[in-house]
Amino acid sequence: MITTNVQRHGTVLVSITGALDEDAGAALQRALNDVTSDERDLMVDLHGTISMDAAGLLHLLALHRRAESLGLRVLVVGWQPQPQQLMADVAGIRGRGSATGERYAVAGFRRLIEERAQRARDVSDFGAGWLSGV
Repeated sequence: MITTNVQRHGTVLVSITGALDEDAGAALQRALNDVTSDERDLMVDLHGTISMDAAGLLHLLALHRRAESLGLRVLVVGWQPQPQQLMADVAGIRGRGSATGERYAVAGFRRLIEERAQRARDVSDFGAGWLSGV
C-alpha cells in the first residue's frame, strides 16, 4: 500500500509512505493534477518508503518526467536503504551504501535506470508466467 501526502506552498511536496510498487501509479499521477503556475519545484520525500520494486521505480521516474514537463524542478530526498539498494542493483552499481540517490538527479542516470528497470520488470513478469495462457 502507498500513501501520498501532497502539500503546496510554491513547492509541491509529495511524501510517500509504504511500499512503492505496481499499485503506486495512480496515486503518484494524482499528485501533480492540480499544479499551478505558482509552483516551481517538486520535492518527493521517501523517508517513509520502506520498500520499492522495479515497477515502483518506473512510477517514480514517470512522476519525475511528468513534473519536468510541467516546468517543475525535482528533488527526491530521504532515500531509505532498500529503495536505494534496488536502484543501485538495477543500475549495476555494486557495493553497500551506493550514492544512487545523489545520482538520481542526473538525467542520463535516470534514463539508464529507466531502461534497466523496465527490463527487470519484464523479466519479473515473464517469470511470473504472464505468457502461460498463450
